[in-house]
Amino acid sequence: MDSDFTKYTEIAELLKVLAHPVRLCIVRGLLTHGECNVSHMQHCLSVPQSTISQHLQRLRTAGIIEGTRNGLEIKYALCNKKVSQLLAVLFETKE
Repeated sequence: MDSDFTKYTEIAELLKVLAHPVRLCIVRGLLTHGECNVSHMQHCLSVPQSTISQHLQRLRTAGIIEGTRNGLEIKYALCNKKVSQLLAVLFETKE
């Protein structure tokens, strides 16, 4: 066993961000359906737009998702291969 925990910090932080049901649902939806905007997420999840925006900010800051702007609309997509692989295993889906 390795007692140098510093190399596990990045992975632990990634797991902390994913450890919220709404964020996990958002990321799984992006994995399954590809890119998506906030309005669609709000309709699917039945939570306020402000709540979704807060969760998206956490996911962006962690480097899990990225947004592409087209006029006023921003479409979000997964950009972290490790997270895609992890969720594919957890939810038994194809990447």
